[in-house]
Amino acid sequence: MDPIGPRGLQQREGALGCPQEGLPSPSESSELVQECLQQFKVTEAQLRQIQASLLGSMEQALSGKASPAPAVRMLPTYVGSIPHGTEQGDFLVLELGASGASLRVLWVTLMGVEGHKTEPRSQEFVIPQEVMLGPGQQLFDFAARCLSEFLDALPVGKQGLQLGFSFSFPCHQTGLDKSTLISWTKGFKCSGVEGQDVVQLLRDAIQRQGTYSIDVVAVVNDTVGTMMGCDLGVGPCEVGLVVDTGTNACYMEEARHVAVLGEDRGRVCISVEWGSFSDDEALGPVWTIFDRTLDQESLNPGAQRWFEKMIGGLYLGELVRLALADLAQRGVLFGGSTSPVLLSPGSILLEHVAEMENPSAGTARVHALLGLNPRTSDAELVQQVCAAVSTRAAQLCAAALAAILSRLQHIREQQKLQIAVATGGRVFEQHPRFLAILQETVMLLAPECDVSFIPSVDGGGQGVAMVTAVAARLAAHRRLLEETLAPFWLTREQLVALQRQMREAMAKGLQGKPSSLRMLPTYVRAIPDGSERGDFLALDLGGTNFRVLLVRLASGGVQITNQIYSIPEYVAQGSGEQLFDHIVDCIVDFQQKQGLSGHSLPLGFTFSFPCRQLGLDQGILLNWTKGFSASDCEGQDVVYLLREAIKRRQVRMKLNVVAIVNDTVGTMMSCGYENPHCEVGLIVGTGTNACYMEELRNVASVPGDSGHMCINMEWGAFGDDGSLGMLSTYFDERVDQASINPGRQRFEKMISGMYLGEIVRHILLHLTSRGVLFRGQQIQCLQTRDIFKTKFLSQIESDSLALRQVRAILEDLGLPLTSDDALMVLEVCQAVSRRAAQLCGAGVAAVVEKIRENRGLEKLTVSVGVDGTLYKLHPHFSRLVEETVQELAPCCEVTFLQSKDGSGKGAALVTAVACRLAQMTRV
Repeated sequence: MDPIGPRGLQQREGALGCPQEGLPSPSESSELVQECLQQFKVTEAQLRQIQASLLGSMEQALSGKASPAPAVRMLPTYVGSIPHGTEQGDFLVLELGASGASLRVLWVTLMGVEGHKTEPRSQEFVIPQEVMLGPGQQLFDFAARCLSEFLDALPVGKQGLQLGFSFSFPCHQTGLDKSTLISWTKGFKCSGVEGQDVVQLLRDAIQRQGTYSIDVVAVVNDTVGTMMGCDLGVGPCEVGLVVDTGTNACYMEEARHVAVLGEDRGRVCISVEWGSFSDDEALGPVWTIFDRTLDQESLNPGAQRWFEKMIGGLYLGELVRLALADLAQRGVLFGGSTSPVLLSPGSILLEHVAEMENPSAGTARVHALLGLNPRTSDAELVQQVCAAVSTRAAQLCAAALAAILSRLQHIREQQKLQIAVATGGRVFEQHPRFLAILQETVMLLAPECDVSFIPSVDGGGQGVAMVTAVAARLAAHRRLLEETLAPFWLTREQLVALQRQMREAMAKGLQGKPSSLRMLPTYVRAIPDGSERGDFLALDLGGTNFRVLLVRLASGGVQITNQIYSIPEYVAQGSGEQLFDHIVDCIVDFQQKQGLSGHSLPLGFTFSFPCRQLGLDQGILLNWTKGFSASDCEGQDVVYLLREAIKRRQVRMKLNVVAIVNDTVGTMMSCGYENPHCEVGLIVGTGTNACYMEELRNVASVPGDSGHMCINMEWGAFGDDGSLGMLSTYFDERVDQASINPGRQRFEKMISGMYLGEIVRHILLHLTSRGVLFRGQQIQCLQTRDIFKTKFLSQIESDSLALRQVRAILEDLGLPLTSDDALMVLEVCQAVSRRAAQLCGAGVAAVVEKIRENRGLEKLTVSVGVDGTLYKLHPHFSRLVEETVQELAPCCEVTFLQSKDGSGKGAALVTAVACRLAQMTRV
């Protein structure tokens, strides 16, 4: 720096060290002292204004709004994860800019076991002034030589080394290893570097040196290193705060709030770069004549870096010197005498401020530092000036930190934010009161935040090594995750092959040949035409609940009254008599409540299990699915079992069972009542199935060559002959073997809601065993079958949920996970549900292409009626199904209609259509 001092100081000065004539009176001296000290006082209102202004600038910068220019930069660092204690290996660190005019090289060994540490080896190199102010290539060549000199003393051989680069200057990062210098600070002014990628400059210099194979993995500023170097024993640190020669902070922001990233999941560390915070309205009232003088005579005068010059350790001593020199010139201090130290810029350092502020220092220390002979009152005044300057710095720092904490508390929607802040820098180390003032002010400005301040363990060294190690861990985990999920990412070729296999199985099933697709005639020969009228009863059995419905079809629309009854597990898995007796009890209860006792209404029975129908009112149960296993039912006519249960009930009860209906058929009929093009039904819920209107001539088991027949495909069993082996994974096999029907319903077990959660659970167990999830610790709750419900997939994959909410869902299950874990669980859920949707879409594509070819059409327009909670509630399932159908059946224009009560209303419509057709036959 050039010699600086308050304007007019030289004019007021007599001979060096000589007191001026006409010293102020005691009262005048007191006023001058108060005038000086008062400039450094900051009110609570001013601190809150600074907090609010910085918070507003942070949010503006994050949103990407460039006008007006935000007062802070909010730079993404591309550090997306904090350490979790398993990081291990040897790492090289190069630290530049964290400690003034020196460069440090470190060799850091991480043990991968919490609590086990080894001291890093390090060497510091003084950077010559001509290098700090010379050409950029000269600086980076100097750094490369320092690296070689350091490594020459270690037994590293020619092995490849991973390096973390701590570069503590304002940069614009576009990747973890790509960073463009915005501007030099801290006394550096090397030419040809601003606007350049500093990582590439370092790589070029290392290559020119040519001695060692060094891979620069990450570029990190000292603030991020401070956060990452925090002791894990106190819990994760998500804020880093440095007050050294300069000052800055960083914190873990939700990536979706960072416009420049374009990401919607995960977190990213943001370097606030608050040293350049320069809002006139907020900082103007606390800016003193001494701040102005310091700024004007600095290397970077002007509006930029106001904030840093009021807080950073490089400037605190100079502010104290300017204030003391001014008081001496006014005759208030040292009897008006000055000294070379008092008049020489940069002569009072940070450590001097801390020493002189210490009440025990006394006159001797002041004399030793300033070269003057102070009185006791002079020493006390020096202490007051030092305290005023450092107190203001700590308070301003606290206001800025409170802005970050307020933002975190807001975006995480926590009434009380509990968080650890890692602190680093010589101001914390050398000034004993700074942290105490900071804590006190933060409590005042952010009372809703419970903050722990944790000294960082060598943030520039250990922390940067940790960033590098975390990057290596994440890369390894990413490879394992992708390797695990690769079989779930189906190619177009695989889907086309599946579509072809299903077409072949459909043809065989229709011809009565052995096939995993039964292709069962339902004896439903037409869809509704809108003329159906009357009152109908419907029964709906297909899961853990049973419904009885009264459906009224009138010209004004459909009116439905229904009652839901539960099917206890002991009934579903007990005897057949017990199950059907329970069903009859429910029907009787409903009739009594609706005043229908003694009435005989046409009834449709939705029975959502595989049946071979021998007629519209005859259905032979082939096998139970969906967790049912009632005895003595398979191979029996379920309508007969229902009628026998009525006889056992011994009540006057008339049931005119017109039709037994599969829920898939009911779904098609329900949508067909609204849309005459609906000729396909699809269920994707607890189980999955499809039906469609086939040409009667193709149905070998039913006589007749004209007209149509609805075919119940029972496609859940597709692949039971082993044809899905190419798509089945280790995890599918585990789920199948643990099910109540191993080897059966293989297609259903890859698609339906009853099984997807279990597939995810087995994948999570595998990834945990490989150390990818939950720090490799076995989680007891994951050992519990069916704990991971399929509904969690729908919730976790919801676009409206922040990562915080995803974590909350998983933590409620007892999974102690990090944000990284939450992201990986999300990816697992996406892979499993995406595969399910694509398999389903390939099946629908096979069906609509069959209908098109049956009719010899170049272009088919058809609608698919759909029901099922997975299809309806999952945020992406329906879109993925539709996209797959569009890709695999481009000659079919397919519309998907979500059914409204297909299993209930649909059964009534099947019954109504049957009654209409019967009446037409009689006529």
